Amino acid sequence: MAHTVQAQPPVAAGRLALHGLSVEGVNQCVHCGLCLASCPTFAELGTEMDSPRGRIFLIKALAEGRIALGASTAGHLELCLDCRACETVCPAGVPYGRLIEAAKAEIERQRPGGVLRRAFRWLNFGLLLTSPWRLRLAATVLRAYQTSGLGWLVRRGGLARLLPGTLAAGEALLPPLPPARERAALPPRIPAEGARRARVAMLTGCIQSVVFGAHNRATARVLARNGCDVVVPEAQGCCGALNAHGGDHARALALARHTIEVFEAAAADAVVVNTSGCGAHMKGYGHLLADDPAWAERARRFAASVVDVAEFLAQEPLRGPLGPVPMTVTYHDPCHVVHGQKIRSEPRRLLAQIPGLSVVELVESDWCCGSAGIYNLTQPAMATRLLRRKIGHVVATGAEAVVTANPGCILQIRAGLAAHGATTRVLHIVELLDQAYGSASRGGASGEASGEMGRGSASRGGAST
Repeated sequence: MAHTVQAQPPVAAGRLALHGLSVEGVNQCVHCGLCLASCPTFAELGTEMDSPRGRIFLIKALAEGRIALGASTAGHLELCLDCRACETVCPAGVPYGRLIEAAKAEIERQRPGGVLRRAFRWLNFGLLLTSPWRLRLAATVLRAYQTSGLGWLVRRGGLARLLPGTLAAGEALLPPLPPARERAALPPRIPAEGARRARVAMLTGCIQSVVFGAHNRATARVLARNGCDVVVPEAQGCCGALNAHGGDHARALALARHTIEVFEAAAADAVVVNTSGCGAHMKGYGHLLADDPAWAERARRFAASVVDVAEFLAQEPLRGPLGPVPMTVTYHDPCHVVHGQKIRSEPRRLLAQIPGLSVVELVESDWCCGSAGIYNLTQPAMATRLLRRKIGHVVATGAEAVVTANPGCILQIRAGLAAHGATTRVLHIVELLDQAYGSASRGGASGEASGEMGRGSASRGGAST
């Protein structure tokens, strides 16, 4: 999949900008300080420059040329999680997520780092995320690394600590890669069951497709059970969220244009997303491409069609029958669901419809777990502090499982629970819904509510690797 990197149209003369991106939103900040109590890094460090208000001051000063982008300034900005919790409480509506993305793009322009850092970014942003086939190949190699026992030897022998840069943190977070049948592509169409409700196109994602293919299958089954014809565009790839959050703006634009083009061809009523960061980013395509005359209107229309899977399903009562799932769970709000997309009650309404399921509230449920895209790789010390805080609250609930809706959160919380010695499971919300439908099947195709989809996807995957 090739992407043409086009130049972003220039910001109007006289407007505040970084890396050619408008940061006029800094002028909306009234310096009230309501954001301070909601900022995880400020809560941990207590320093003004590690709060949203402090970072807004830095961004404005940079854009006005009053300060240089030195190591200290860059450090305060890079320590931001981009969790957007500040946006939820901001009375002035400061678009903080856009501001910090512009700042990080400027950091990448002025301070790209050493050879290892540049190589890491090229490998991930330039090579893997832009190419589904290369990503699948990498997953196959990593699967072989794990199943051969080499991964165990690397960790057991302490060799992981010798890995350069962020590779040691990445190796520690690496989940067990599923076999090839679970990484195989979904069929192009999964037909609706019962009365047809809608035709939806489904984002299968980049990392999601190779690490959490089971979640995609569960999502498609649950949507089909709720009357959706599910189409899965085969030419889709990465939406560009990780690129945008990491300051790789040019590729973020190219991936956005490709995503719009591919999903427009699907002619669906809605584009359903089961990963929070992707959903929030795609809903922002209208702003991302607002200054591009050739794409602005298409991006706005596309963004309006994007919907989180929980948001979509909660529009109507779930279609039954739903079987009992006797379990006590707690719910962790992913940042880019609750703050980026303002979705809070919908997942809880879905969980309340599952017979036998007990849901206990989680203290600071909407605080970042420290995953934040690749933050746990680039800022492992702060990510670990936030993770310990999250795990303490999870364990205190006594729940058997944590339910959430984002692959990064799942990996991060799962790693934190394992380090704590807890047996608490971490589940995507669609897994629980799929389990409830399977439970209702009473020994039929319980795990594969849409049997043809299961067989079709396995046959396309080839042998397990």
